[in-house]
Amino acid sequence: MSQKNTRNFCIIAHIDHGKSTLADRLLELTKTVEKRKMKAQLLDQMDLERERGITIKLQPARMIYKLESPKPKAQNPNKIQSPKSKNNLSLENNETLNFELYTLNLIDTPGHVDFAYEVSRSLAAVEGAILLVDATQGIQAQTLANLYLAMEQNLEIIPVINKIDMPNAMVDETAKEIKDLIGTDEDEIIRISAKTGENVEKVLEEIVKKVPAPSGEKDKPLRALIFDSYFDSYKGVVAQVRIVDGKIKNGEEIYFMKAKAKSEVLELGVMKPQLEKTEFLEAGDIGYIATGLKEVGKCRVGDTITKISNIKYQISNIDKNIYDDKNIIIKPLPGYKEIRPAVFASIYPVDGDDYPGLRDALEKLKLNDASLSFDPESSTALGRGFRCGFLGMLHLEIVSERLTREYDMNLVVTTPSVSYKIKKRNGQEITIFSPADMPDPGAIEEIQEPWAKLEIISPKDRIGSVMKLAEKSRAIYKSANYLSEGRVVLVYEIPLINIIVDFYDNLKSISSGFASMNYELIGFRAGDLIKLDIIVAEERVEAFSRIIPREESQEEGKRIAAKLKDIIPRQNFAVAIQAAISGKIIARETIRPFRKDVTAKLYGGDVSRKRKLLEKQKKGKKKMKSFGKVEIPQEAFLSVLKKN
Repeated sequence: MSQKNTRNFCIIAHIDHGKSTLADRLLELTKTVEKRKMKAQLLDQMDLERERGITIKLQPARMIYKLESPKPKAQNPNKIQSPKSKNNLSLENNETLNFELYTLNLIDTPGHVDFAYEVSRSLAAVEGAILLVDATQGIQAQTLANLYLAMEQNLEIIPVINKIDMPNAMVDETAKEIKDLIGTDEDEIIRISAKTGENVEKVLEEIVKKVPAPSGEKDKPLRALIFDSYFDSYKGVVAQVRIVDGKIKNGEEIYFMKAKAKSEVLELGVMKPQLEKTEFLEAGDIGYIATGLKEVGKCRVGDTITKISNIKYQISNIDKNIYDDKNIIIKPLPGYKEIRPAVFASIYPVDGDDYPGLRDALEKLKLNDASLSFDPESSTALGRGFRCGFLGMLHLEIVSERLTREYDMNLVVTTPSVSYKIKKRNGQEITIFSPADMPDPGAIEEIQEPWAKLEIISPKDRIGSVMKLAEKSRAIYKSANYLSEGRVVLVYEIPLINIIVDFYDNLKSISSGFASMNYELIGFRAGDLIKLDIIVAEERVEAFSRIIPREESQEEGKRIAAKLKDIIPRQNFAVAIQAAISGKIIARETIRPFRKDVTAKLYGGDVSRKRKLLEKQKKGKKKMKSFGKVEIPQEAFLSVLKKN
């Protein structure tokens, strides 16, 4: 199909505003998926996405849209056209219905802040974005964040209000918010119900009308941007690409410009959303290329693919550039900026023999989740594992769940933390990712922790509760701006560690689900921080160690000890749980042992017989305590962080 009849776009919105439902209706209207194969959240292909009701991965889909346009029928005075002519559909008022076909490449994106990297990669592959806003909730924090990302890419924004069929829909108020935000006329804002399909056809018409056709030239050397990828046992690494320039066919040799790797195209095609083979892909297309690569490190998101036949020469020692046959440099595409993890946790296999399998699983998962980072590490207690970086707590939970389900791994995940910068008295500066790496307190001059800019959108009547929550979390108030009469945007600066765990859940709780938040890192700041150690059965558990403010240490130590007392199962001997700072115990709880009534078999006799049995039991428990080990359940590592 002609490049001028191609439109590439994505859907951006806050979580639970109806992106996947709108995608379903678009697929139905364009007859991309047969009715009998249609199901809710069709583009959410992971079981995990369906169970949680959220989109985790970006998902492309190609649709063919037939745009009908009535035009005046040309009259031939010498020829009378039959009213039953099959070439055109006759209309009243002397008009003829004409059809024009358009290729619409949709990318459905996640809405949660932890998966913002998926959104930014999608935006770089398209020319337009549907800004979807829920009429019952209005503009939310992630709506703003995603909109700003789209505006940075200079995309054409199509504002759409969803859920107008709901009884509590605030359509006019939401339209005014969108108008004030992006400066569009209220008449240009499309009002739809993705659930019932009302007015969804108008969205397709606006995409064709407003989103520009992709730029790029078919005659230039191939340049394809990899925006996502995954591993297939038979096809090797499958790269999802946007063809910026040139054309590619099956069997051609390709070159990865950043990885400097070569391969051959085993298969290529488009996503509908299932894979469908095609003979070629050309400038403006979004599709997939099966590379056959078995080494996942050679194909990375953001790399540029070109054809080896386009390359004339490359002088590797003197000139790093690649030239075509006209001595013109083939420039790699800008790609994506390296994402910085916000949360760190260590992942260990329960069985040490599973370490190689865990490494392979993480490498394949990173291929599909570019925001995941990992490095090998070892622990005296837990053996060999990996220190992993995540974008947030939900990202951590999803990754550990995928490792368990998709790769059948039995894992131990340590308590999540953030990175800290430590300045030693000798002038050396180091960055640590785990409290276990913290040097001796006597050698530390200063500890810096990461801070974030936090934006909260809240109803006006819940501002007091939201401010109290922020104050408890060590947040510094910066500003407040009214989005509309009833809603306000609060801006804070806050330590990152205070928002990654349960701040979002608490915010939803105190606002009855109406408040939303978004955050971004702003740098490191010095603080009065100390390391809190947790000792279980006289053994220091590194996975429970935390770096916290000094003034919160007593209360936090008591809270963690009390929580672990409820979580760790009872043993046949007493288990002491202690919180310590620099060797000084600041809190203690004791888990009572199981008690067997050893005197039950006695039916009288001298009291010394009873005392003798109890003494024997006491010695046995003391011996058991000396070599007994306490098995800590996996849920304990995450639950100790949550304060409720």
